[in-house]
Amino acid sequence: MRNVSLMLTAAVSVVLAGCTLAPRYERPAAPVAETWPSGAAYDPAFASEKTAADLPWREFIRDEKLQKVIELALTNNRDLRSALANIQAARAQYRIQRADLFPQINSDISATRSKSVNTFTGAGTPIENEFYTASVGLSAFEIDLFGRVRSLSRAALESYLATEEAARATRISLIAETASAYLTLAADNSQLELARRTVESAQRSMEVTRKRLEAGVSSRLDVRQAETIYQQARADLASTTALIAQDRNALELLTGGRVPDELLPAQLPENHQWLTDVPAGLSSSVLLSRPDVLQAEHQLKSANANIGAARAAFFPSLSLTASTGLASTELSDLFSDGGSIWSVGPSLTLPIFNGGANIANLSYAKAQRDLYVSQYELAIQTAFKEVADALAVRGTIQEQLDAQRALVDAAADSYQLAEARYTKGVDTFLNALDAQRTLYNAEKSLVSARLTASNNVVTLYRVLGGGLNDGE
Repeated sequence: MRNVSLMLTAAVSVVLAGCTLAPRYERPAAPVAETWPSGAAYDPAFASEKTAADLPWREFIRDEKLQKVIELALTNNRDLRSALANIQAARAQYRIQRADLFPQINSDISATRSKSVNTFTGAGTPIENEFYTASVGLSAFEIDLFGRVRSLSRAALESYLATEEAARATRISLIAETASAYLTLAADNSQLELARRTVESAQRSMEVTRKRLEAGVSSRLDVRQAETIYQQARADLASTTALIAQDRNALELLTGGRVPDELLPAQLPENHQWLTDVPAGLSSSVLLSRPDVLQAEHQLKSANANIGAARAAFFPSLSLTASTGLASTELSDLFSDGGSIWSVGPSLTLPIFNGGANIANLSYAKAQRDLYVSQYELAIQTAFKEVADALAVRGTIQEQLDAQRALVDAAADSYQLAEARYTKGVDTFLNALDAQRTLYNAEKSLVSARLTASNNVVTLYRVLGGGLNDGE
């Protein structure tokens, strides 16, 4: 009967714990427009009912070598490992806090042995006494009448969920950063090849001018002018070689180890065919599913639950200590003929005066809630700006690429014409030199624009929460 009483006590406590004094949570309204920006910089043709969240990263990344490099990063990156460790720690903290919702039932077996004599005369035979007990019960279990323990458990749960979202955000960022580092390495390889071709072309121009100088057709000034573009290309060749080494170091920091040479990129492709175009969705509400925004919301919910715990501190707390068991003077008879023992010890604590600590704790909890409201709203605004910036680039980058390609074509024709006129003695070498320099700079700018276009696709994938529904 007494065992049944203990079980009923525990069950009632769990039911009572369902009530809390935490404010009802309401998601703050998103402080951004419902639709993406419009205007000259934005192309409405990119609007789609699909979103980046529905695009798994292996479908977003088309290049097989880049896929393998990203797999290395997801396996070995230390930042991602730290995020996963934080999840495990937060999960353990939640389980510790949640355990307070349930009574801690312990068993105990004890034995005492004593010897006594006549305390007045000290005479007589000493008498030995033995006493054995076996009991099971709970100790100082708080019956959560006003939901203090339940609120603390809810706060710990939301903190744990926030760390999960932080890990998801880290994973998406890692995929994007690895892809961007890979593209940068490919672009610098393209710049290296361009510098190498320019060195060879400038060297041929120098040889021509020297021969013309020897023939008395050109001046020493022509030779020196030809040397300027050659030395500039040489310097670019050396600096780009260093950049490529640094690019590889950056990539291997992300992958957490050495990237095999066969997985490294050659030159940057012409039209980011390594990547899939990213749908932006029709509404900015997709931002509410971004991991960093969800992380901020879970932190807000945790702060909201802490208000409930702070409010409950103003009310009485009821604790219960109870046990039931057996006692006997013989160990062999303890579980057969032992006598029953039991005890119940409820304890009620009522706060009367604590120097304003409870009021201060409640004020602090409310201030923390207001802080996390602001951080949640800022997370949404930041996400909206990141998407809007990326969409502005995507809406204009094709026009920039077309213009840059046309500039390269025009500069190439100009250089060929200027060089031909100089060779025939119709024009000065300075015009040919200027044309060659213009072509070189135009080609470098084209590589940079192609990198910007590819990186913008990667950025859109990241800021739109790409791969959230990947299932991995």
